[in-house]
Amino acid sequence: MWTWFYRLASPPYVYRVAARFAPWLLAAAGLLIVYGLVDGLVFVPPDYQQGDAFRIIYVHVPASALSVMAYTFMAVAAAIGLIWRIKVAFAVAAAAAPIGASFTVLTLVTGSLWGRPMWGTYWAWDPRLTSELILLFLYFGVMSLRVAFEDPNRGDRAAALLATVGVVNVPIIHFSVVWWNSLHQGATILKLGTPAIDPSMRWPLYASLLGFLLFFGGVLCLRLRGEVLQRERLASWVREAVRP
Repeated sequence: MWTWFYRLASPPYVYRVAARFAPWLLAAAGLLIVYGLVDGLVFVPPDYQQGDAFRIIYVHVPASALSVMAYTFMAVAAAIGLIWRIKVAFAVAAAAAPIGASFTVLTLVTGSLWGRPMWGTYWAWDPRLTSELILLFLYFGVMSLRVAFEDPNRGDRAAALLATVGVVNVPIIHFSVVWWNSLHQGATILKLGTPAIDPSMRWPLYASLLGFLLFFGGVLCLRLRGEVLQRERLASWVREAVRP
């Protein structure tokens, strides 16, 4: 039953699996993102209140969702590394951090661009915006801690500890619009019950969400291969893998 789990602890196995999945994930992501963006930006009718400004959701919402999902994924991998001392788990967490940070930056930038015409300002110390900014700082902290120690193992453990503790910010981000008075609108897609959005606007958004998720998976596979090679560069199997 646990055979698959132990196989994922093998660097050569993970390296081969990542190489196999990366192109398929990226190809599927490209198709879904192109469909979602073209349909959402060109063919979907304007919103009756926000006009064409609402179209930024086809980038902002998937980026926001992936910023949180990527952090949760990174924290789980970090916790696995801490608990079971699995080196590959630390490599997964290290590979995921810059991708999640990029999604978080994209979330903050697109949110600011939407906020200017809707709220009259690029930035407000709103609970959702502030907690998302804290998420970005957590990503930076995890990446900085990893390289702050001369001993890579200590850096991995320190970064993993921060990632695991910082996961408490994830539910704060999600429920911030419920727990506090917030300028940010409530959940429309990622919520229980029927999504509060017209089906013609909904399906391109679903496609973009899935496309961004697959893109994360594909880029993660590419980065994970590089991370594994860097960490296992003195192993004999690496010389075999990179031999022309």
